[in-house]
Amino acid sequence: MRTAGLVAGGVALALLAQGAAAEVTKVQEKGLKPYEIVDGHTIPKPLTDKPGDPKRGAKLVVTRKKGNCLACHKIQQLNDFPFHGNIGPELTDVASNLTEGEMRLRLVNPKVVNPDTIMPAFYRTEGLHRVMKKFQGKPVLTDQEIEDIIAFLKTLKASQ
Repeated sequence: MRTAGLVAGGVALALLAQGAAAEVTKVQEKGLKPYEIVDGHTIPKPLTDKPGDPKRGAKLVVTRKKGNCLACHKIQQLNDFPFHGNIGPELTDVASNLTEGEMRLRLVNPKVVNPDTIMPAFYRTEGLHRVMKKFQGKPVLTDQEIEDIIAFLKTLKASQ
């Protein structure tokens, strides 16, 4: 009996270890730095070697010609800015609900997480539809701008 239990336990551990292996998708688009999507829900590694700046990120979030996040999202910490949207989820407590890598994927290419989303992909150059000619082949945000926005989003907690 003891031997059978040990064998069964060993098989269970082997199956768990096999299931724990992360599925990694390597992405390389023309003109962009390569990155890896892990398990279909996170880009755990930053897109740059330079850390994001939350002050620059906050500016991008409210800039209409860049991030323009307030067009769709409410962020209570930015109540000084008018016209918060209600199409996307509220971001007031996003740092309590998503990891840095999950935030990164949602900015880079949210369709990986939700194929039906209307949120634009901010760091893509390929596979996009209805792009104005002057923006074709260019991402909306640079790799550093993505990291700056993430640095800002990491500060957003409702308990503050």
